[in-house]
Amino acid sequence: MTQVAVGGRLHFGFSNLSLSHSRLYGALGVALDAPQVSLSATPAASIDAPPAIESVAATVCAQLGVDGVSLQVDQQLPTHVGLGSGTQTMLTVATAVADAYDKGIAVREIAPALGRGGRSGIGVGTFEAGGFVLDGGHPTARFTTDRPQDGDWMVPPIAARHRIPDHWRFLLVIPDSEPGRSGDVEDDSIRAAIERAEPAIADRISGLLTRRVLPAIAAGDADRFGAAVAEIGRLNGAWYTDEQGGVYRPPVGELVDSLSGSPAIYGAGQSSWGPTVYGVTDATHADGARDAGRAALDAAEIDGTVDLVAGRNHGARVGGDPLDVTAKRA
Repeated sequence: MTQVAVGGRLHFGFSNLSLSHSRLYGALGVALDAPQVSLSATPAASIDAPPAIESVAATVCAQLGVDGVSLQVDQQLPTHVGLGSGTQTMLTVATAVADAYDKGIAVREIAPALGRGGRSGIGVGTFEAGGFVLDGGHPTARFTTDRPQDGDWMVPPIAARHRIPDHWRFLLVIPDSEPGRSGDVEDDSIRAAIERAEPAIADRISGLLTRRVLPAIAAGDADRFGAAVAEIGRLNGAWYTDEQGGVYRPPVGELVDSLSGSPAIYGAGQSSWGPTVYGVTDATHADGARDAGRAALDAAEIDGTVDLVAGRNHGARVGGDPLDVTAKRA
C-alpha cells in the first residue's frame, strides 16, 4: 500500500491575459502545508475508488497499463474554493497508483492527460516541489477559442521558484458561499476575459513581478510581498470584472477590504475564483491575523472558517518522503 499526501495552494493570479503579448497566462502562487488531500493505493484487479475520483483512477490505470487499483481517501481538500483541489487530488491519485505498482511517473508529463496544466502551472509546480512558483505561461500563438482536448498541451515551465520563509503564514478565510468556477464554466469565463483583456494591465503586472514580488520573496520580506501580490490580484480582477461581478466575486470584496485594514495583514486577496480569501502575515502577527479573519466574517455577517497555515517547501509526500521529481515514466 502507498500513501500520498499534499497540501493545497494559493493562486495569486496571472501575469498576462492579453493576446497582444507573446506569452499568455504565466501564473504565480504558493504551496500550503494545509489543508491536505491524503489517500492510499493498493494494486487490485479492478477499480475500487470513491465516485469523485473513480474516473481519474481509470484514466491513470489506462495511462500506466495496469488493471486496477483500490483507493482509500483519508483527507480531502475542500472542492472549488480556490485551493487547487482538482489538480492536487488528480496528481495525488496518479502518484499513488504509480508508486503502488512500482512504476516511475513524471507528474508534469501525465498532468495534461488528466486535463490539468492547460493554463496555470501552479498546481503541478507546487505538487512537484512546493515553494513560491511563477510559471512561464504558454505561447500566445497557441491560444484557441475552443478548449484543446486533454493531453494536447504541455504544462507551463517554471520561470522562478523560491523557498517560502519559515516564519511566513497565510490566513485562509473561506466564507460559506457559492463555490468557485471550474470545468467548462471556468474555461468559458477565462476565454471571454482573454478576448477583451487590456494589455496595459499586463504591463503593470510585469513591473510588479520584477520590481516587487520577486525581490520580496528572495529577501524574505512578507510586508512587501503581501502588498505586491494583493495589487496583482486587484489588477487580475479588472480583467474579470464582467465575469465575476466586480474586481472580486461577492462576497469576497467586503472580506478583502476588511482584512486589508488590519495591521496584522500585509496583503489580502482572492485565491483563483474564490471564495477563499487569503491574507499574508507572519508568525509574530498570527493571533492578530486570526482575529482579523473572524472580524471580517462577522462584519460581513457571513459564516465561514478561519485558518492560519504555513507555506510548504517540498513536493507531495509519498510514503512520508518528498516526491522524487526526477522520476520518469516506466
